Amino acid sequence: MTFSGLEDGSPHINKKVNKAHGILGIIKRNFIHLDINSLVLLYKAMVRPHLEYANSVWCPYKKGDIEIIENIQKRATKLITSLKKLSSTERLKQLQLLTLKYRRLC
Repeated sequence: MTFSGLEDGSPHINKKVNKAHGILGIIKRNFIHLDINSLVLLYKAMVRPHLEYANSVWCPYKKGDIEIIENIQKRATKLITSLKKLSSTERLKQLQLLTLKYRRLC
C-alpha cells in the first residue's frame, strides 16, 4: 500500500513513510479515545523512531520528501479530537513536540 504523493520520493523515504502510516493506523484502530499524554507516548515510542533512524545518513533534502515526512506527524496530532481544529503548529505546541525537520537539524 502506498499513500498519495509518495511516487516522487526516494524509495527509502517511501518505505519509512508507509511503515509510519501503518503504525499510526494501528494506533488509531486500537485506541479509541486518546488523551494527549498517551498519544505523545505512543507516537514517540512507535512512530517517530521509524522516521528518525539513521537520518544523518539519509536526511531528506528535497522539499517534497520533507513535506511527506512532516505530514505523518500532522496526521498523528490529528488523532486527538480536541486538537483537530487547531493549525498544525498549534497542535505541536500543545503536545510539546518539535517538527521533524527541526529535530534533524539539531
